[in-house]
Amino acid sequence: MATIHAKYLGGLRTEATHLQSGTKLITDAPTDNKGKGEAFSPTDLLAEALASCVLTTMAIAADVHGINIDNTECEVTKVMAQNPRRVAEVIINLKFPQTYTDKEKKILEHAALNCPVAVSLHPDVIKTTDFGW
Repeated sequence: MATIHAKYLGGLRTEATHLQSGTKLITDAPTDNKGKGEAFSPTDLLAEALASCVLTTMAIAADVHGINIDNTECEVTKVMAQNPRRVAEVIINLKFPQTYTDKEKKILEHAALNCPVAVSLHPDVIKTTDFGW
């Protein structure tokens, strides 16, 4: 069953529709690869998918263990490699709104490092996560 419908619009732009919600997402090729860079690139979305998965998986674990991570933020950096052109590394810098016990940190770290996107990426993709403890 399809959950996303994607369409090439021309000019190195795509439009994806999440079928359940109807939410639409536009992608553009990046400026360093013949694009306009007016929207997320597909590789930007890969990096963002990892960041969102880290946050969501930590939130699930936090809920189970009674830990509040509301308003946790992260900055994501994607590092590209050439030959072949690919994502070589995704760097996530987390910023938590409060301090946590060592036990809570361990729970959050385990959830983040084992999120479904992280374990789905090829082992050659370096995943660097700074928890900022």
